[in-house]
Amino acid sequence: MIRPRRLVAALAVAILAAAAAVVPSARAQAHDHGTPGHVHAPAPAAPPGARPAASLVSDRILGSAQAPVTVIEYASFTCPHCAVWTNEVLPEFKTRFIDTGQVRLIYRDLPTNPGEIAVAAAKVTRCVAPDQAFAVIERLMAQQATARSLNYPATWFANAAALGGRPAEEIAACVQDPATQASLEADVQGAQAAGVRGTPTFFINGERFEGVPTVGGLAAVIEPLLAAR
Repeated sequence: MIRPRRLVAALAVAILAAAAAVVPSARAQAHDHGTPGHVHAPAPAAPPGARPAASLVSDRILGSAQAPVTVIEYASFTCPHCAVWTNEVLPEFKTRFIDTGQVRLIYRDLPTNPGEIAVAAAKVTRCVAPDQAFAVIERLMAQQATARSLNYPATWFANAAALGGRPAEEIAACVQDPATQASLEADVQGAQAAGVRGTPTFFINGERFEGVPTVGGLAAVIEPLLAAR
């Protein structure tokens, strides 16, 4: 069993190191849809109808690989609207579409300000056991508002990583690993190539769906795709 104090101490060192390795392109380009204070700079031009890669090695996936519909989510752990989606919309969406095998959800990172915090959180979710990644994502989003009010303490990361199914020392080493930074850069570069300008942004079978969706709004796009199978 991982002891909380040991986890906090190990991760605090790693997180501080990770915070210095902000993804510059993400910080310069991404913004949280509709949230004042986040950077809103033009993203590099993307071809009309540009789509993200169908799969990346670092994808965190919820749902069956055989699902006929794939939803790719670009989000940031410092984006309040991303937390609204995860906390208030995803539970019902998961019950209706993911648990029934109709939809596969892929989570990808596009860090927003404060970039060093979003980057560190993104790295933590990449360093836990793959089958625990969404539990860690959900814990970070559930506690985001409190963490923001406390200036993102190390315990925010540690509380989430405690669900990660790996020893604290392994998670800490992974957070500091250059390969983890490289995988995060791949998410950011893929988002920019697809013309993603902010979070949350969704692609449903490759088609863009921006902003914080409702279950009904997503269903209006997904159900015709299911009916057309």
